[in-house]
Amino acid sequence: MIRFALLLLSAQLCATASATATATATATAVDIDTAAQVYQAAAIREQVRASLGTMPARMRQLFAGDPAAKLSDKQLAAVTSAAERGFRIDVFEPPALNSLAANLDAATVKKTLAFLNGELGRRMVAADVAVARLDESVIDKVTNGELAAPVSPKREALLTQLEHASRSTESTVQIYMSMGRALAIGTAIGSGLDPVAADERVRKSGDSSREEMEKSLRQPLRRYLAYGYRDLSDADLRGLLGFLESVAGRRYITAYIGSLGAGFDAMGRRCGEQIGESWRELAQTQNLAPGTPSADLPAAPSDAAPPH
Repeated sequence: MIRFALLLLSAQLCATASATATATATATAVDIDTAAQVYQAAAIREQVRASLGTMPARMRQLFAGDPAAKLSDKQLAAVTSAAERGFRIDVFEPPALNSLAANLDAATVKKTLAFLNGELGRRMVAADVAVARLDESVIDKVTNGELAAPVSPKREALLTQLEHASRSTESTVQIYMSMGRALAIGTAIGSGLDPVAADERVRKSGDSSREEMEKSLRQPLRRYLAYGYRDLSDADLRGLLGFLESVAGRRYITAYIGSLGAGFDAMGRRCGEQIGESWRELAQTQNLAPGTPSADLPAAPSDAAPPH
């Protein structure tokens, strides 16, 4: 589901799940090396890296599509350059691994590694990596229903359970909104503007659209799941559900989503700060004081929503 989330921002349970897990992390956290074993077994790096190359063009499209900004070619070029520096695996990994370590415990790690390194777990991860590496045009066809794997009513019910157990829709929306806030805050900081005001503006926009966004994404995500796991049998899906619905599986999902959220937030903020700094430099060449609100120092788009 990593690739699908990035295509949306194209930006994990982030605010709630991270806060809940962190509250108990001091007593149960594992070290970074232990967390890295889970990170590697789940092939998170491979899935994230598969999507980062498209982010500069998508970020430019995002900002260019905001009619209120009216950005110049130089400002849009700065967006592309900032995205190239911000959306990098070396920016993602440190906060992602720290969050994963903080939100796991030894018992969960043991059971999760046993699953991920088992025959079914390895095939699940291979399927996740394969779908992450699909061309965007293929993913669009999958989520739009133009390219579909055969699904019986029985299998559809299993996929619905799997989507619910993995929190795919809710976490994708939360990641998307969280990254949008990080981008807006970073842009404000880099521009010398008020990050609190930027955060509030994006938060209000997100709160008003969350329910409708979840509703619109649930079916595309189920199609994505169905296609990604098309070579897994119904018995395999039941096996996945057995792990995801277990105590260890639920905690793993919380840690996994929180880890992705931390990494995506870091990339969004880094990108935003560098956009803001570049815009401020451009404004200064036109004799504008730092922090001056103007057409040459626009805010990040309030909804952080790309064309999709």
